[in-house]
Amino acid sequence: MDSSVIWYAVLAVVVVALVFVLFNFNKVKKMKEGNDEMVEMAGIIRSGAGTFLKAEFKVIAIIGVIIALVFSLFVEATSGITFLLGGLMSSLVCIIGMKSATYANVRTANKARESLSIGETVKVALSGGSVSGIAVQAFGMLGLLLLLIIWGVDPHATGHGLVANLECNPSIMRITTYSLGCSIVAMFNRVAGGNYTKAADISSDILAKIRHDMPEDDSRVPNVIADFIGDNVNDIAGNCSDLLESFVATIAASIMIAVTLFINGIVNVSDETFIRMIIFPVILAGVGLIGCLIGLSYAFIRKMGDDPSRELNLATWISAGITVILGLAASYMMFGNVPLYEDMVCGWISPWISSILGIVSGIAIGSITEYYTSDKYKPTKKLAEMAIEGEAFVITKGDAIGSRSTLLPILIIGIALFISGKISGTYGIAISALGMLSFVGATVSIDAFGPIADNAGGLAESCHLEHKVRIITDKLDSVGNTTAAIGKGFAIGSAAFAAVSLIVAYVGNYTAKGEEPVLNIASFIVVAGGLIGGALIEYFSAMLTDNTIESAKLMADEGDKMLSTPGVLEGKVKPDYNKLIGMAANQALKKMVVPSVLALCIPVIGGFVFGVQFVGGILIGATIVAIPRALFMGNSGGAFDNAKKYIESEALEGHGKGSAAHKAAVTGDTVGDTRKDVVGVALDIFIKSMSTVANTLASLFSTITLIH
Repeated sequence: MDSSVIWYAVLAVVVVALVFVLFNFNKVKKMKEGNDEMVEMAGIIRSGAGTFLKAEFKVIAIIGVIIALVFSLFVEATSGITFLLGGLMSSLVCIIGMKSATYANVRTANKARESLSIGETVKVALSGGSVSGIAVQAFGMLGLLLLLIIWGVDPHATGHGLVANLECNPSIMRITTYSLGCSIVAMFNRVAGGNYTKAADISSDILAKIRHDMPEDDSRVPNVIADFIGDNVNDIAGNCSDLLESFVATIAASIMIAVTLFINGIVNVSDETFIRMIIFPVILAGVGLIGCLIGLSYAFIRKMGDDPSRELNLATWISAGITVILGLAASYMMFGNVPLYEDMVCGWISPWISSILGIVSGIAIGSITEYYTSDKYKPTKKLAEMAIEGEAFVITKGDAIGSRSTLLPILIIGIALFISGKISGTYGIAISALGMLSFVGATVSIDAFGPIADNAGGLAESCHLEHKVRIITDKLDSVGNTTAAIGKGFAIGSAAFAAVSLIVAYVGNYTAKGEEPVLNIASFIVVAGGLIGGALIEYFSAMLTDNTIESAKLMADEGDKMLSTPGVLEGKVKPDYNKLIGMAANQALKKMVVPSVLALCIPVIGGFVFGVQFVGGILIGATIVAIPRALFMGNSGGAFDNAKKYIESEALEGHGKGSAAHKAAVTGDTVGDTRKDVVGVALDIFIKSMSTVANTLASLFSTITLIH
């Protein structure tokens, strides 16, 4: 089979997707922004978000160029180029997603003002979100296709750096460094974005709700614009780069495992079967992209009623359904008429079943997350009721909800991985991970709807729009909170799949020809690595939490000083929004480097000092601790947030805004902010980054080790 024909066919789908992105971006941009105050506020948000990204990318660019030079000089000559290509694709997605969201937020608020229709308003926010979502999948595939078209995959090739003679496989090195380039940008975005958004949000909540008894989105609050910008920095730019990295990592892991199986010789993989094992992950990603385009187009065409969540969920189901059908055809086309190796126990359909397990797992984890975090269901309602008893009851109940919510998702992930491994071997595990992310364009589109709707509601309040407009934006915000919570659950679940597939690929990368790829967890060096890996997760979590709280306190104190300025509290003089925006950006940039570099350096130091087995232990220990902790953080934080909103909606009889129960719930929400938007979302990229670094340098760890 001529793989180049497939690469160009999938590239054509990517081009169509990019046209879709451009069309929706221009459609949103041409809509009216609203009155003068709305235009002014939106302009400040857009400018602040753009300024932050520029400053952040300057830091990333410096670090990225240094790493690229090291790769090209000492590892493999072209690997620095592919590393920069990965960073470029991830950066483009962040910039496009951020611009789209900051154009869509004010236009969503204005559509609510002009139409007073929930259905029409939803479509504006979804148009903005679809730009981010489809860009994630399209740009991730674009970079990988360029790499495959230019260099291809040669399992027997050898190469070395420009000044060093350490041999490695250039094909594997290019794919892993491309994935690592995406990972670096995602790591910095998640750490910096989380610090920015939650420092601004927590300080805004403290000032408005606790110290001065004002609405949190009141334009008198100096921190309010920084809070709006933070939603875009973390929930748009951070989420886009995070899921792009997961998506690329699973395709990379699939290809690396195929190469390992072919050259290792433990199983009998023919030349033709090997080529098709390389092609199948790319085709699966391509048919998933087709499914996303059809599912989102359906949502735009269909008339939406007062409960848009049904149509949004249907768009996801359509995307997944089309991916399943076309994936079956792709599995037959690739494996229906070639000799299969013994691990594919169900024949040509084995990879397809593995992909289905990933897809079903993703949807199931999303539904479980919704159950534990949405105020429609018992856990969050019970949490709101506990607020009547005080803050201690809120925190304790929230912790219990978070802990309880971890079992089912991890059980689902474990079962899916077990069955995938049984019917398709290690290749099936990677395909299962890719299946979960094959329609990532749709899930990110609907996830990005949340921060756009949140910003629209904030603009409606800060620009003093009519109460009936605020009712519409509140409804959108409620739907957006649920989609955001589901999106966080999906991101964590996909990270678990991606991390496991990367660990499997890592073990295969350093295993000698003819040997079984096994990591012996009974070995003392693996156990030592596992313990350290688990402890690193706790340390990383503490570091992020400390950084955010310190930044929030500084911003709250500065905001208090501004509110003491004559005329600000009365609404006659506008506070200096830009000073707080600058403070949030400076704190985030200053505190992003150490945690981000930690994720990159730990496997490097561990590998060169103690060797491949030790790093394998670190990856396993970190993954085992990080996944339940991330689920706990994300779901308890989501429940805290929605319990507060449940009380604010007057759903808890006799306990509305300003009541003692509401104040207790606000405390819970403040605790939950760092959990769900700082720690929970950063842990998944932390383990993926470590796994990607380990894969990139596995061949070097096996040759250069200080302590044998």
